[in-house]
Amino acid sequence: MKIILQKFIAQSGYCSRRKAEELIKQGRVFVNGKIAEPGMRVDEEDEVKIGEEGVGLPKEKIYIKMNKPVGYTCTSRRFAGEKNIFSLISRKERLFVAGRLDKDSRGLILLTNDGDLAQRITHPRFEHEKKYVIKIKDKKQKIKDNEIENLFKRGVDIGEGGGIARVKDIKYMGDNKFEIILAEGKKRQIRRMFKAVGVEVEDLVRISIGTLGIGDLPEKQWRPLRKKEIEELTKKQ
Repeated sequence: MKIILQKFIAQSGYCSRRKAEELIKQGRVFVNGKIAEPGMRVDEEDEVKIGEEGVGLPKEKIYIKMNKPVGYTCTSRRFAGEKNIFSLISRKERLFVAGRLDKDSRGLILLTNDGDLAQRITHPRFEHEKKYVIKIKDKKQKIKDNEIENLFKRGVDIGEGGGIARVKDIKYMGDNKFEIILAEGKKRQIRRMFKAVGVEVEDLVRISIGTLGIGDLPEKQWRPLRKKEIEELTKKQ
């Protein structure tokens, strides 16, 4: 059964469906030796290439959770002298991160070759909730914790083309710690929101993505998701 080309690429684990659409528009995708067009339908009998690299549907879908440590990047690109989360995992399949964390942050990340799931987790319109615990440094200006809560719920201009960013929920936990739930995912959003109100983040930990929690998984460790975790996470909203 033929499916839309960008869905085929996403299901191959090469990239998300959104990124696949960009590659097709850029003329970098070929089907049976010809430049692909948006909306084309393909199946496993077709030869699909991105540049010179062939892509095909994986024999099995892989879902892995990892407790990312500080100092590791979440990109599949490797740079000399830079620590990368893929160096912590002993799998040879092509995987990408659904819901990245920046180098200075830690906690739960999901690695998968399921492009459809990655699309649902990362795209704001699906409103997959992600929960974080944030510790801030002592405030240099007089802004109360309840003022931060109110501002973050109403929306804060984070600048640098990010526009207005909001949290779905925020709760002060004491000891300079906040619990924050996001349903959107702008680049370095939480850090930029605190910076916008003159507060510096000391520690940022993600503890859940949708129904998937970090649990007692040690830092730097990973494990495949259990059947029930996969069923709950992949359930269509």
